[in-house]
Amino acid sequence: MSGSEKAVLSDICYIKLVPIGSVNPNNPLSDQSRAEQVNLLNKCLNDYPKGVIIGKDITVGRYMLGEHELTMERTTYHVGFKRKPSWEN
Repeated sequence: MSGSEKAVLSDICYIKLVPIGSVNPNNPLSDQSRAEQVNLLNKCLNDYPKGVIIGKDITVGRYMLGEHELTMERTTYHVGFKRKPSWEN
C-alpha cells in the first residue's frame, strides 16, 4: 500500500500476528531474539507487499520474586496485507 493509498479494511485479505517481547519469566528473550522479532515487523511493514498495522494487543505479566516485583510486557501487532506475502510460509 503506497503512501497515497488509504488502508481500507475491506481490502485486507491476510493478517499476520507479530509478537514483540515475552511475558514468560522462565524463558526471557535474549537481545538477539528481540531483534529478530523487530526485524520481522519491519519486513512486514517495508517489504513487498507492504502491510499496515490494523491493531495491537498488549499483554502484561506481573510476578513476585521474593520481595521484588517483575513486570514483563508483550505487544502483538496485527499486520494486514492485501494478499499473503510470498515470503510467508
